[in-house]
Amino acid sequence: MSLEVVEAIGFVAALLTTLCWLPQAFKILRERQTAGISLPTQIAFTSGVACWLVYGIALGSPSVTIANAVTLMTSGAILALKLRYG
Repeated sequence: MSLEVVEAIGFVAALLTTLCWLPQAFKILRERQTAGISLPTQIAFTSGVACWLVYGIALGSPSVTIANAVTLMTSGAILALKLRYG
């Protein structure tokens, strides 16, 4: 499989896994309620995404870097909302 095809698969995976967090963020903003979200889990997930971002930068992988940069923003926003409305 060529590097271009692998990178394209990475971008599709990135798009899907990044966009899946948007409905959760919008729901929290709309309802101002985060009781169903575990704080330790959200902290662990956000920290893991930050590590993936560093990993993607170190590898020079655009799909890993972009996906995790966007996911970190969304996950970080959800974490901030959990801390605010928690």
